Amino acid sequence: MSVPGLEPSASILDTFRLSVAESVARILDISLDLAYSGVDIGKKGVDFTVAVPRFRLKAKPQDLVKKLESEFSPTEYIDRITIDGVFAHFYSNTKKLNRLVLDQITELSKPTSAHPHGSYGTNSSGKDRNIIVEFSSPNIAKPFHAGHLRSTIIGTFLSNLYAANGWSVVRMNYLGDWGKQFGLLAVGFAKYGSEEKLQASPIMHLFDVYVAVNKDVKAEEADSGQSPTNEQAKEIFRRMEQGDEEMLALWKRFRDLSVKAYKTVYERLNVAFDVYSGESMVTSENIDAAMKCLSERGLLVEKYTWESKRDRDYKVEGTQPTDEKPAYAVDLSKWKMGKPVVQKADGATIYMVRDIAGAMQRYEKYHFDKMVYVVGDQQDLHCSQFFKILEVMGAPCAGRLEHINFGKVQGMSTRNGEVKFLEEILDMAQEAMLTQMMTNEDKFSNVDDPTFASDQIGMTCVKIQDMQAKRINSYPFDVKRMTSFEGDTGAYLQYAHVRLCSVARKVADETVLPDDVSTIDTDLLVEPKAREIIYLLATFPDAVRMALRISEPSTIVTYCFRLSHLISSAWEILIVKGQASEVAHARLYLFTCARVVLASAMRLLSLTPLERM
Repeated sequence: MSVPGLEPSASILDTFRLSVAESVARILDISLDLAYSGVDIGKKGVDFTVAVPRFRLKAKPQDLVKKLESEFSPTEYIDRITIDGVFAHFYSNTKKLNRLVLDQITELSKPTSAHPHGSYGTNSSGKDRNIIVEFSSPNIAKPFHAGHLRSTIIGTFLSNLYAANGWSVVRMNYLGDWGKQFGLLAVGFAKYGSEEKLQASPIMHLFDVYVAVNKDVKAEEADSGQSPTNEQAKEIFRRMEQGDEEMLALWKRFRDLSVKAYKTVYERLNVAFDVYSGESMVTSENIDAAMKCLSERGLLVEKYTWESKRDRDYKVEGTQPTDEKPAYAVDLSKWKMGKPVVQKADGATIYMVRDIAGAMQRYEKYHFDKMVYVVGDQQDLHCSQFFKILEVMGAPCAGRLEHINFGKVQGMSTRNGEVKFLEEILDMAQEAMLTQMMTNEDKFSNVDDPTFASDQIGMTCVKIQDMQAKRINSYPFDVKRMTSFEGDTGAYLQYAHVRLCSVARKVADETVLPDDVSTIDTDLLVEPKAREIIYLLATFPDAVRMALRISEPSTIVTYCFRLSHLISSAWEILIVKGQASEVAHARLYLFTCARVVLASAMRLLSLTPLERM
């Protein structure tokens, strides 16, 4: 009988869990599926826990727990049971756990074409399913700043996570490369642009132009209440939409320069995309088809300016003016989502329609099982609205979309120029790490490429600060705290991995692992600390599954720190150097497997594990 989610070839702990479930199913006379779903891993500090009330059986839970205790017999995998109120706790056979867990990690750490760094931690639950992960999505001709950081880091992690769970993943960067902001940039470039500066530093120059022209707009509006510059920008964008070759050529030039600059930063961040898409690539045919569908289904309603103002301020009152042309909206009031505009009064469609048409266009091309949008929580309402509009339109992709949101990196803005650029932040982190590394001359002299190593540690610091807490939490960008070696930081994580790598180097003159690991006597790992580490290594595949269920990078970050702290507490207990040969081999085997698992977890977080620092 197959049990959903059971995959011992990927996670040997499933075999132990199944053994518990078989005992529970037999004693309580319930199905194996139900019993297996009720076996929790690692709760209350024990291997397996069963909360009997969750089975909703007629007998009293206390009586059922006593029945489990009295009728349980040790199995090949499970030694004993204890009870605590309505909970039954089960303990693995330690010798069996040691042997099977370490051997599975070793076997699955061998590189394959599909998994160049090994496959321990992966599973096949998403086999034959495909997903698009849309993330990063910066705006054309603006530098990549820390405000884009969260989407990029979380989106990369989720892409890696879905791939680790067997899904086929398309990583998509949906550029903000269309709209009135390009019109503003074109107006600004004509006024402030310099070909010389554009060639020397295209992105920074275009950003300077964008900031300058926005200041002009604000000054004009403050002076007269209207902005000729803004009207000019709208006109340029209208010309673009009508296919004006001169404007499209300028737009393409700015877009190409932007993408080239982004790719440099992505490469440094260890981030890659399969597709560079953008608002500009949503076809007019699909936009027209979306509007036609909304119209034919009777979903469009008129909306006037005063109603839009009331959306922003509920105290605004108004009546329908006789001389105003209405915009068109979709009434989602019954779902408490307001009346989002899809077409302006002048006939121009807005990004809501581009998102609707874009989702339909992607489904036609990719036939995805799922598509996730990794976008900040400021877009919660927008995503809810456009998902709901697709649903009421009857679009086949409607039930396959998900918004993965996150809080803000605080204290950043683009329009007025107050922004921390990501490359500056990465350079600051690298410099801080390089300075720290140079304080230990002996270790520093052994690092092959200090610039690369310090950059990777700095990058790890940036990413760990971002992924450490629940993604919905906002946080202030704090370079000093982020790059500290004190506490749970990226630098500490890299140090933990480097120290694991150094064990084999330090004992190489007396202890080297044999090619045939089955000759290593893992029964000699009798210390409670060794068992604690091995059990935690065994739970890594389950941590990967859990992270997917809740879309949380912090699940894996927390796992990394738990493992690092546990290893750190074991150095004085599980000494390798100078020990009897068989004991030394067993302990070195344990530390080698721990290094493999920590490195796998770090790569899942898009980090590059270092061997020296």
